[in-house]
Amino acid sequence: MAKTFQFDLVSPEAILISKPVMDVVIPGREGDFGVLADHARLLSSVRPGVIRVTYEDQETAHIYVGGGFADVGDNMCTVLAEDTRDVQDLDRAEIETQVADLKKQCTDCETPEQEHLIRQQLEQAIAQLDACDCYH
Repeated sequence: MAKTFQFDLVSPEAILISKPVMDVVIPGREGDFGVLADHARLLSSVRPGVIRVTYEDQETAHIYVGGGFADVGDNMCTVLAEDTRDVQDLDRAEIETQVADLKKQCTDCETPEQEHLIRQQLEQAIAQLDACDCYH
């Protein structure tokens, strides 16, 4: 039997997952990275995308995160995440409308700060669309 490690997925509202897992794939800022038992210590920012979790019984979960941080070490992995949602709960039509609205808002920005904020929201919406394409 393969080794497990403790995985915690924490959002501002709640602890979403806190249990032993076989592996986790996390959307890091520099690219996706996998975590297994005995992984080297690592601290990474998390970009908007999907975390894939494989439990001891080989069941998998796919959770969209809007960004955050991952801390790996000592047979544990903790992800402090923003805007978490089960991928199955994402509504493609609603997200497509949001992307179109945000693109229009980008052209109407009056300040660089406003444009930066809207571009961050657009990055998250596009990551949600990608999650819909890959996991629905």
